[in-house]
Order: sequence, then structure tokens, then C-alpha cells
Amino acid sequence: MAGRRVALKALDWMAFAERVPPNQRPMFNALKTRSDTLSAKLTSLPEAPPAIDWAFYKTAIAKAGMVDEFEKKFKALKIPEPVDTQTAKIDTQEQEAAKSAAAYIQASKKRIVEYEEELHKFKNMIPFDQMTLDEYYEAFPETKLDKQKYPYWPHKPIADL
Repeated sequence: MAGRRVALKALDWMAFAERVPPNQRPMFNALKTRSDTLSAKLTSLPEAPPAIDWAFYKTAIAKAGMVDEFEKKFKALKIPEPVDTQTAKIDTQEQEAAKSAAAYIQASKKRIVEYEEELHKFKNMIPFDQMTLDEYYEAFPETKLDKQKYPYWPHKPIADL
């Protein structure tokens, strides 16, 4: 039984190690060592507990009925296995994280396209030392002062400063 449980929870330590940052490598190694120790201890245990020789105890114990009472209680004892209540929550969190990561990747691809267009614009632009003010204002319209709308210095609304 112990071997079956361990097989269900096997980890891909190589893939895990690739994701560990260098500054956390000692903690990762300690975790792996502890996991290997516990795994070895679990695999050393037998699949089923050893059977109790009730006949031997009936002959060895003087009080009559005591061994029968213990045997009845032992056979009635059922140790419940813990119910997994967290896997469903973790799966939903993983799906949400995958969706948000996909959305982030799509948004990043859009930003990359925008930045590449902007970079292309800058690469094909006349050098600043050869530009006239009109060419500069054409390339960067947000820097042009509106002297008609705001005739007094700083020629911009105060809220924009």
C-alpha cells in the first residue's frame, strides 16, 4: 500500500530543479533530501501490517476473554484515509493561472508589436541635430505648444504640467 501511494505522488525532480532560482538551490536540495529520506522510509514498510497471532496470546495471557475482546476491537477498528479536498481547488487555481498567463502573453504580443512600430519610427527618423522645429513637432505632436488656445506661458493647461 505504501508503494502504491508513493507511485501516485511521484515528482519530476529534474523539471522542478530547472525552475529553482540559484539563490534557493540549497533549500531545494534540502527538500529533495528530506523527500528522498521519507520516500525510502515508506518503501521499506511492508504493504500490509504483519498479522497478529491471536492463538499465541490466548495461551500466553492468563485472564480469560481479554484477548478475544482485544481481537474483536482490533478487527472493528477502521482507520479512515484522509479525503482529498484540496486537489479540486488547486486545479481551478491552475486553470485560472493558465488563463491569466495566456491573456498576459496576448497583451505582451500586442505591446511588442506596438514597441516594434515605435522602434521602426525612431530608426527611420531624421536625426535630432538635423531636425527643424516643424519636423520635431510633426514627429512628437504632444510637445507642440498651443499658443492660440493658451496665449500665456507655459502655453499649456496648468493641470498638464
